[in-house]
Order: sequence, then C-alpha cells, then structure tokens
Amino acid sequence: MYNFDFVKPSSIADAVAALGEEDAQALGGGQTLIPTLKQRLASPTTLVSLSGIPEMKGCCLDGNTLSIGGATIHADVAADGTIPALSDLAANIGDPAVRNRGTIGGSLANNDPSACYPAAALGLGATIVTNAREIAADDYFQGMFTTALDEGEIIVNVKFDKPEAANYQKFEQPASRFALVGVFVAKTADGVRVAVTGASEDGVFRWSAAEDALNGNFSADALNGMAPDADGMISDLHGTSEYRAHLVGVMTRRAVAACG
Repeated sequence: MYNFDFVKPSSIADAVAALGEEDAQALGGGQTLIPTLKQRLASPTTLVSLSGIPEMKGCCLDGNTLSIGGATIHADVAADGTIPALSDLAANIGDPAVRNRGTIGGSLANNDPSACYPAAALGLGATIVTNAREIAADDYFQGMFTTALDEGEIIVNVKFDKPEAANYQKFEQPASRFALVGVFVAKTADGVRVAVTGASEDGVFRWSAAEDALNGNFSADALNGMAPDADGMISDLHGTSEYRAHLVGVMTRRAVAACG
C-alpha cells in the first residue's frame, strides 16, 4: 500500500464534491478496490468512502418498486425479501465477511464479468439512479468492467420493479464463489428477460433467443436443446467456451423451472 487521504462524507453532495478532486476514487465496500490497491494496480490520492451517507443505505418499497441504496450491503439485500430471487442472489454472494462489507452500488459500478448483481439488474430491467441521472439497465452495462457512469458519478440507488416470477441460478467457481455461469430469469408484464453473467467476454448480456422462446411458452421445455453460441464466451482453466455455453442453457432451464 501507499499513502493516500481518506474522507468520509455524510451527504451525496459532499461525496460528489470530494470526487471532483484530482485522482479521487470512490470507495464502497472495498471488496475489489482494496485488493487492487494492495497490488498497486491503482493509486488514487484520495479515497472517498460512501459508507457514511444515510440516504444511500437501505431498502424501500414504494408501490411495486423496490429502491435499494447504492451503499446497501449484500447482507441487507439478502434480509429484505421483497423480491425473493434478488434476496437469494445476495445471500449467496461470497462469504459472510464479503456480504457484510460489499455493496450493491460497488458491484454494479465495478461490473465484474462474473459478478451476480449485474445479472439481477439486467434481468429485472432495473433503473440505476446516480447523483446526476437515471440509466436503464439495458443502457448501463457496456462491456467487461465498463459502464455508462461518467467520471465522478456515483450510484445513489437502484430501482427494481417487482416481477410476476423470477429466479437466479448460479454455477459457482468454488474458490471465489463468483459465477462460472449465472442466469437470472424474470417474467414481467412486459415479457420475459434472461440475463447471463460469468459466461461472456463482453460481460453480462441478455439471451434474446431464450427470451423469444419463453415469451411463447414459459416453461423449461421451451428451451430444450437450446444454448447460446460459444463464440465470444470466456475460455479459461475453469471451463471452455463450449462448456460455458452449455451451462447457460442448463442454468436457464433450471431458473425457469424454479419460477414454478
């Protein structure tokens, strides 16, 4: 590690002002940033902690819309239960230490290609609310570790409309508990959405062919024999691109079946 300043603002306005300073970096739960600093892969002059901003914490249901503050830890999302599939997803992120430090805003801002929350946000058609604007999930995710966030922009909260049915299935890498493949299926009044994480070199994506099949027949049988193209899938020591493509089909069918 190296020397840096640390500030902990108590309001969104103060956090945005602090992030306007040269080489300042936002700090959520630190589950990605702290290891990055230890490896000297990043060298901000100031860390701006978002953990002391009350309006960025907690879950709130307004009508059919669940709003989750960007600084809300995974454990609190897991305990909420308003959208069971989302709470179950949060309950199976990492281990207790990670779930009591990591935040939903930090995960979405980092957009790791194997993280779980991006699949939930894209699968549920979430709205990412920042200090400056609202961004639809379909426009937010722009590739591996890449999002629509501008420099200094922070995720204030995330809005999810309650689905008619939803389920998340994760085939996890046992050492890290990241998704080797994770699939979030949601059935809404506007149709079925299928979001896949852990599989693609471009990060989280919607599997449109599966959505088309499920909009015609919402059952696991509608996906028999289906799998996305292996081109562009991640291939590493944990699994080939063909293996991941096969898993996407398997986990999608399991998610649909679990929607009951």
